[in-house]
Amino acid sequence: MLVKTALTGVQKAAILLLALGEENGTQLVSSMQEHEIREISAAMATMGAVSAERVEAVCAEFSGAFSSVDMLVGTYDTTEKILRKALPGDRVSAIMEEIRGPAGRTMWDKLGNVPENILANYLRNEYPQTVAVILSRLQASQTARVLSLFPEDFSVDIMMRMLHMENVQRDVIDSLETTLRSEFMASLARSSKQDSHELLAEVFNNFDRRVEGQLMNALEKRNIEDAEQVKALMFTFEDLKRLPRDAIMRIMRDIDREKLPLALKGASEDIRKLFLSSMTSRAGKILEDEISAMGPVRIKDVDAAQSEIVNVAKNLANQGEIDLNPGSDNNEMLA
Repeated sequence: MLVKTALTGVQKAAILLLALGEENGTQLVSSMQEHEIREISAAMATMGAVSAERVEAVCAEFSGAFSSVDMLVGTYDTTEKILRKALPGDRVSAIMEEIRGPAGRTMWDKLGNVPENILANYLRNEYPQTVAVILSRLQASQTARVLSLFPEDFSVDIMMRMLHMENVQRDVIDSLETTLRSEFMASLARSSKQDSHELLAEVFNNFDRRVEGQLMNALEKRNIEDAEQVKALMFTFEDLKRLPRDAIMRIMRDIDREKLPLALKGASEDIRKLFLSSMTSRAGKILEDEISAMGPVRIKDVDAAQSEIVNVAKNLANQGEIDLNPGSDNNEMLA
C-alpha cells in the first residue's frame, strides 16, 4: 500500500488516471506528450494499493483547484509577474527567455525547432559522446542535417558512438536537459535580439567558400549597403592576421594541431608567417614540411579546418581571453 507521505504531482496524476477508469483514462493519455506518459506510467506501475481516503483527497484537491475561480488565463506577462515575486530578477529573465525560445513542450521538442546550422555550431564544441546522446534523441531527419554540417571525421566519430551507445541513464539525460536549457536555449533567446546584420554575418561565417561568395555577390547586387555592413561584421580565417602573436599563441593551445597544416594550406602567405612566427623554429619547420607534403586538398576540407580554428578564436574572445578587434577603442578610459 502507498505509504502516508506527501504525494508528488506525478503520483497525483497517476491516482487520478486510475480513478477515471480504463476508458476515460485512455482518452486522457492519448492527449499527453510521450515524456508525460512515461513518467506517469512509471508512477502507476510502482504505486501499489492506494486507500479510498487518499483517492478521495486527491480528487477533492483536483476539483477544488478548478472550482475556486471562474477562469484562469495564463500569459507571458502573468507568468513573469508570479515568478518575480519568488525568484531573483536575473533568474526570471533567463527562464522567460527560455520559454519564449523555440516552440516545443519538452527540451527535445525545442531543439527540433532550432535551425540546423545554429545547433551544429553549438554542438561542434561539445565532447563527441555528448553530441551523440543529444542527436540520438532528435528526429532522424534533423540529425542527418546536423551531421552533414560537421567535418567528416567528427561526424564519423559521432556515428560510431551512436552505434555502440548503451542505455543512457535518466540522470544523465536530466543533466543534459538542464545544461541545454540554462546555456544553449537562454543564449539562443538572447541572440534572437541581436542586430540583424550581426546575425547574418554569423550565418555567412558558417557557409563554405563557394556558397559564401555566391550569396554575397547576390546580396551586393540587391543592396550594396547591407552587404558591406554584413562583410564588416564577419570574422574569417584571414582576419586572424589582425591579431598579435600572443593571441595566436593562445589560440594554438586550444586548436586541433592536426588540422593546422590543412587550414594553412589554403591560407595567405601573411597568415602562414603569423602562425610560423608564433612557434619555435623546429616546430615551424615541421609544420612547413607537413604543408608541402600534403599535395592537392579539397577546398571544403580546408574551409572546415579553418572554421574550427575561427570557432576556437571566437570562444576565447567570448571568454575574454583574447581580443578579436585589437585596434578598436574599446579600452578607452574615463577620468
